Amino acid sequence: MSVLAAVRPDDWNFPLFVHVIGAMILVAGLVTGASALAFARGDAKMLRLGFWALMLVSFPGWVIMRLGAEWIYSREGWNHVKSSLQPDWLGIGFIIADAGGLILVITLILGGIGVRRLQAGKGAGLLKAVLVLSLLLLAAYVVAIWAMAGKPG
Repeated sequence: MSVLAAVRPDDWNFPLFVHVIGAMILVAGLVTGASALAFARGDAKMLRLGFWALMLVSFPGWVIMRLGAEWIYSREGWNHVKSSLQPDWLGIGFIIADAGGLILVITLILGGIGVRRLQAGKGAGLLKAVLVLSLLLLAAYVVAIWAMAGKPG
């Protein structure tokens, strides 16, 4: 016999909502920033828009997502379970969230330098690197979404 659905206590709903809304804001900022950087074609305004979308939307989204993740993690009691007994989808989520946060910070640093150098007519190369890192992050977060939704292992 298999379980078709599980019912969770109502007091878990808000922490889970915070986690999911943060993840949605994070991915939306990444899509917006990467799109603006990809379609900029050297236009300084679009390059700046791409960077600021990453800075003002993606990074706060990552913080909200990560806070919500810790909140629901402790609320569900996973912090009292040995890591070897935790499901794979939790590990996948934590690895991608933590590594993704580090890559996002590196991306923002490179983007900030690139935007600053745009005033001197340089910096487009750094912003191309920001585009590549943003697309890498998007791919990683698609895997995380699959893991959170599909719950493998």
